[in-house]
Parts: sequence; C-alpha cells; structure tokens
Amino acid sequence: MDILDYSVIAVYLIILLIIGFTLRGQQSKKDYFLAGRSLNWKPLLLSIMATQLSAVSFISAPAFVGFREGGGLIWLSYELAVPLAMLLLITTVLPTLYRSGVVSIYDYLERRFSTSTRICISIVFQFSRAFATGIMVYALSIILQGTMQVSSTQAILLIGVITVLYSLQGGMKAVVYGDAVQMVVIVMGTAICIAFGLNALGGWEPFLQLLPSERVSTLNFSSLGFDGDGFGFFPMVLGGVILYASYYGCDQSEAQRALSAKSEGDLKKMMLANGIFRFPITLLYCLAGLVVGTLAFNDANLLSQIPKDNPDWLMPVFILNYLPHGLIGLLVVAILAAAMSSLSSAINSLAAVSLEDYYKITGKRTKPEGYLSSAKFAGFSWGVVILLLSLNAGDIAPTVIEAVNKVGSVFFGPVLAVFLLGMLSKKVNAKQVNIGLLCGVLTNLSLAFFVEDVFWFWWNVTGFTGTVVPAIILSAFSPNDNSSLGSVSNSNEGNLRIDKLIATVLVGYFGLLVFISYMLPSWLL
Repeated sequence: MDILDYSVIAVYLIILLIIGFTLRGQQSKKDYFLAGRSLNWKPLLLSIMATQLSAVSFISAPAFVGFREGGGLIWLSYELAVPLAMLLLITTVLPTLYRSGVVSIYDYLERRFSTSTRICISIVFQFSRAFATGIMVYALSIILQGTMQVSSTQAILLIGVITVLYSLQGGMKAVVYGDAVQMVVIVMGTAICIAFGLNALGGWEPFLQLLPSERVSTLNFSSLGFDGDGFGFFPMVLGGVILYASYYGCDQSEAQRALSAKSEGDLKKMMLANGIFRFPITLLYCLAGLVVGTLAFNDANLLSQIPKDNPDWLMPVFILNYLPHGLIGLLVVAILAAAMSSLSSAINSLAAVSLEDYYKITGKRTKPEGYLSSAKFAGFSWGVVILLLSLNAGDIAPTVIEAVNKVGSVFFGPVLAVFLLGMLSKKVNAKQVNIGLLCGVLTNLSLAFFVEDVFWFWWNVTGFTGTVVPAIILSAFSPNDNSSLGSVSNSNEGNLRIDKLIATVLVGYFGLLVFISYMLPSWLL
C-alpha cells in the first residue's frame, strides 16, 4: 500500500464521522434508537443487507466457494430459505412489533407474557451478540494486519474508535446511512475483484475452462443431515426459514431497522426487497470466489501466499497482488466497512435493549435529555466490551466463529417460537411459554452434546418444535383464557390483498432460486 491507498481510507473514515456528527440532534429515545420512525425503505434495505451480508461474507464466502476444501457453490443453499422467511415475518412478527410501538422488541414479550420471559431472551441476545461481534471484529482485524501492515491492536482500535464515534453521535440514522454507504462500497469492491480476476485469467472463456468442476455443485438432495453430513436441501430450507425469520424478526440488531421505518408499508417493502436482492449479492460473492480461487490454483506465487490453515486470506492476498494502488485502498475500505457495519448495529441495538431493560426493571423515570445521555453511555460501554473481547480473542477466533453460528441455532428456533406463540395464540400464558422455551433449548442442547450426527441446521427446527408443542399442550389443559396483546389481525382488506401479492412474489421467487441453483452447474460447465 502507498500514500494513495491510505488517502482513500482516510477520506472514507472522515465521511463516516461527518455522517455521524451531521445527524445529531435527537430529542427522544425513538429519535435515537428508531430514527424517529422516519426512514425510507431503501436505506433501511441497504442497512440490513450490510449487517448480514458484509460482516464475514466479503472475506469468507469467496474463500469457501473458491478455495476451501469441500467448499464451492453449495454455499448458495444458505440463501434458499430467505424469501420464505421474509414472507413469514411480513405476515406475522414485524407488523405486530411495529404496531406495538416498542423500542426493544423484548419489551413486547413482557407486555404479552411476563418480565421473566423478556429478561431470559434479552440476556441471551445481549451476550451472544456482543460475543459474536467481538469475534467478528477480531477475525477481520487479522486481515487488516496483512493489508495495512498494522498490529492487531491498531486494527481493532481503528475499526472500533471510528465506529463508536459516528454511531454514538448520530444514533440509528447514522447507523443506517453509514451502513448504506458501506453496502455500496462492498458491492463495488466485489465487482472490481471479479473484473481484475477475469482479466488475469484471460477472460470469461479461459476462466470456465480452468474452473474446477467440483466447485460448481449447488444443491444436495441426497443428504438429510442425519448421518453426520450437512448442506442438504431439506435441512437448509426448513431450518433456514426458522433461522432467518428469527434473526431478522426476533433479533434486536435486525428488527430495530424494521421498527425505524416511517410506515408499515415501508417495512414490508424493505423485507420484500431483502428477500429478492439478497441472493444476487450472495451470487456476486460466490462468483468472486470462483474467479479468484481459480486464479490462485493457477498462480503458484499467489497460492504460496495463502496460509493453508486460513483460506480467508484468499481475497486480501489477491487484492494486494493484482489491484493497482488506489483500488487497493478502496478494497481495504470494503473490509473496514464489513467490520464497521456489524459493529455499529451491535452497539446501537445492545444499548437499546440494555437501557430499556434497566428502566423497566428499576422503574426509574428520566427526562428525554437524561435518557439520551444514558443511551450514549450504554452504547459507549458496549463498544468497549466488544473491543475488549476482540483484543483478547487470540487464537480461538477461527474455531469460535463456527461455534457462535452453532450456538445461534440452539436459540433461534425457541426464540421465534416464543414470539409467534405470543402473537398467534390467545391462550398460552407466561408460565406455559417459559416451560416451552426451556424444553426447546434443552432439546437442542441434548442434540448438540449427545447426538453429533444431526446437522446443526436441524436445531432450528427441533428448538422451534420443542418450544411450541409443550406450550400448546399445557395451554390445552389450562382453564385460563389469556388475551393476547399482540395477536395478529388482518382485518384491513387492502392489507390482505397486498400480503397475498407479496406471498405470491416470494413463493414464486423461492421456486426461481431453486431452479437457478439447480441449473447453475450446467450453465457454468
């Protein structure tokens, strides 16, 4: 890297700070955490996509597809369930949460069930999100060490200090608009890598001739995920619907975007667009992996620079070797953006949940200006916690990243089940749902520790079922008929027509994705 690259990075960081300080002036907690419910669906779409698709995807997805042993386009099976998950959220969870007017989505659980239900799920979110974000920042800081020639501590502080400053000043608006800029940078960076990779290979036709055939396998209908194998079509779709619905609708870091929409219509547009545009962007990542991976296997110098035990170096090493100065800086910016988008989201959502929990439990009241000061202090504190976790991650990071994903699947099913029981059932009460939650989590823990041959994507299904069934059975034998605060109502005929149209689009799009994934190997070979 030279002065031009560092200048590009400096300009980008300054722009983020300007965004944060320009968007100051919040007057209430809804201004700070929900941007006053004034955001259009387009920047919200870019924001949720940046948080979910950029964190490790910009580095790890291409490395998995193009370089890792046993990898390839089977990665696309992760994406098939997204349209169906968006349909579930659009018709149930998110409109109900939006109408309830909550800041923390776990506040809804307290209103519908009890404080104990709220606290249990809120604590799970806070610890898992802080831990996962800390590991993610550490993993990407390792990549920055090699590209920027800085120490791990310097890389983490560079990511952390700038992100904390702009997210604390501008609140949710700064997070959303910062994420929107970062998503554009990441997509541009991926396209640039594809173009330079194809040029190095001699063009599209030479690339197809050199492309290893084992890398283009997409769908695996033979694997059911019960014999120690993974990535089968059915576990990826069935488990994926629950995983993505829980993540986008029942995880504060993502659901908070939906609550920031200026209308319920914008909320639905955002989720519909996410269900449609997420796959093409993932496909772009995968194409980058195929191109750069093929180049690496045919370039001994490039191949020798990628550690055998860490394929994630594929993209950074390619960037340093094949891109001109200036563009190297832009791609390093994309890596920075990948870390910052997830960190800013985590800081804002963790502050929202912890602060709302604090005021609910203690019963304290404060003026809006006092609340905003507390919100910024909470965000700063969570930023420090995450960065401390990053600084002390050490050698455990590569294994912990996988562990964090599996831990998420232990809880995604039970958490989604609790929200849906609260919204769709008028009879299930707090005691019954808490018992169901415990049963669902214990079911998954039993599978995790004692049944190793079950693919972990199934945990989303078993956790969901293990929560719903006991709660429903217990409620059936209960004489109490508890009214539900948030039961879903679609009495508006216009809304019903819109939801039917959305359902038709998303179900049809799911079928199209399956068809594209099935045909892709023959198109490439």
